[in-house]
Amino acid sequence: MNDSIRQRIDALVPLLKDTDPDVRTTVARAIEHLEAAGDLNEILYTLKTGDMGARIAAIYALGEIGGAGVINPLVYCAGRPELDIRAAAVEILGRLAEPSTLPVLLERLNDRNTTIQARAITALSNFPFSAALCDQLRPFLEANDGELEAETTLALARLGDRSATTRIIYLLTSPYASTRKAAATALSLLPL
Repeated sequence: MNDSIRQRIDALVPLLKDTDPDVRTTVARAIEHLEAAGDLNEILYTLKTGDMGARIAAIYALGEIGGAGVINPLVYCAGRPELDIRAAAVEILGRLAEPSTLPVLLERLNDRNTTIQARAITALSNFPFSAALCDQLRPFLEANDGELEAETTLALARLGDRSATTRIIYLLTSPYASTRKAAATALSLLPL
């Protein structure tokens, strides 16, 4: 935590004992905000300078902090060449489900790595239903690989895409156990 943040927190701490409960509440929130800002700076530094494990941990920490300040670093990481960095960033962007990141996640559907594609599919299932989004996902029901079709089946069910029901029923006969399992679960999740 830098000196400026520490100085501000130190100045606020005595007001935690203020006689007015609204002041105490406001001060507590201000301290939390300042601590998060300090943590964010440290996390961003680790993201730039740490080893692979530390950088991945920093991505997950950004997800815990949330807010507008973490979006740009996560979007940057989602386009990095390192598979583990990309995968973690896509996962966290999905958890945050910030509407401005939808194009980035849709772009990851075309990633050269199927693990990233699968993470993007799962991430997109956290966004609100949209016919256009479901249209982007449905082709992956034809992947015939066990991973992408399974993730897509679950994602479309979470999104509430009833139009995928017939294809999901067909996937109950897939040669891949993961797909059959996902199709069975999806049928229970889809709206009636």
